[in-house]
Amino acid sequence: MQPIRVGADEWREIAAFLAPVSDRTIRNLLRESNWPLDPLIEGVRQDSLEDLERTLLALEAEYREGDEARRRACRRAVITAKDHARFHRDEKREMILWMLTWLENPEVFPLWVRLRKSKLASEGN
Repeated sequence: MQPIRVGADEWREIAAFLAPVSDRTIRNLLRESNWPLDPLIEGVRQDSLEDLERTLLALEAEYREGDEARRRACRRAVITAKDHARFHRDEKREMILWMLTWLENPEVFPLWVRLRKSKLASEGN
């Protein structure tokens, strides 16, 4: 039976079943499955600025509403994505800026991203 949404419990079950497959590979398989994923399961998408915005906003909501452990998990997800993006610095410079801004202040990110997108649009990017 397909879960309505893949959350932490489903993640643990899938990871145990697929062991020793890496978390990154499992996450990519789940993303490709088109099953709805909890924000911490989906992680930070860097396929496009639209995906980046959508997933960072979802993590900001998790961060805002979560307890301290959930907030740390959100920050870890964004830091991991930022570190990964640094391997591709030239192509992902704008995405790195978005993730650094999120890490500096997740609650301000929704307003900042609207302003940033407006600026990019006015520059023709």
